[in-house]
Amino acid sequence: MSAPVPETLGLIAGNGEYPFAMARAARRAGVKRLVAAAFENETRVELAGEVAAMTWLRVGQLSRMIKFFRGEGVGHAVMVGQIAPRNLFDLRPDLRTLMMLAKVKERNAESLFGAVAAELERDGITLLPAISYLEEEMAPVGHICGPVRKAREMEDIEFGARMARETSRLDIGQTVVVRRGTVLAVEAFEGTNECIRRGGAMGRGKAAMVKVSKPGQDLRFDVPVIGPQTIETAAEAGVQLIGVEAGKTLILERGEVERLCGLRGVTLAGF
Repeated sequence: MSAPVPETLGLIAGNGEYPFAMARAARRAGVKRLVAAAFENETRVELAGEVAAMTWLRVGQLSRMIKFFRGEGVGHAVMVGQIAPRNLFDLRPDLRTLMMLAKVKERNAESLFGAVAAELERDGITLLPAISYLEEEMAPVGHICGPVRKAREMEDIEFGARMARETSRLDIGQTVVVRRGTVLAVEAFEGTNECIRRGGAMGRGKAAMVKVSKPGQDLRFDVPVIGPQTIETAAEAGVQLIGVEAGKTLILERGEVERLCGLRGVTLAGF
């Protein structure tokens, strides 16, 4: 089902390239005006050049974000880009955020972002899927780029997928690093890159990283993403193979990902 194409779209913009990719895709889809709620120490300042208006917030300033969006005539918004764990522990919650948090029993990404979506809805702002207008950038099945691996090496993707689905189901993390049927690292709150570094250090140049989506993934937030930084981190850590869930993982800057995989000898495959 195609996402609606509003006159004005609000970006809830975290770090990295994702907000820029969304801005470009939304314009191609016909969105005439973009505005962004940016976060201090997270969002790249260059995003201001991609939007008609932008305001800077601290994580937890929900009232300010909603007031900004309403003032800019935003009826649809999209969450794009991550917030670093350190900033999630450095909240400056306003009264509305405190009231929202009081209702949330388990504070994981899905419950917190779901609560934010509900608050936006209360003010007439619909949160769109985070892959809106980017469907063509989703990972396909099979070899995507990088060296072609032997069947024995590719078995680690199947094993890693089984392990990652379990840790994801338990809401621990969506990424694991494995080697020859052994789990070397499991992603938790520290994020994907730190998981890659820990697992790669034990894999001695022959580890595989596998990323999955959560069971019943809410596509409005927390969509698995692979980009150039992932490839660089994997190569530096000694991870030679990356497996991602096809149709549910977004590949950002595809051309650069392909170039880096070829240059650094990292294989990317969809399952």
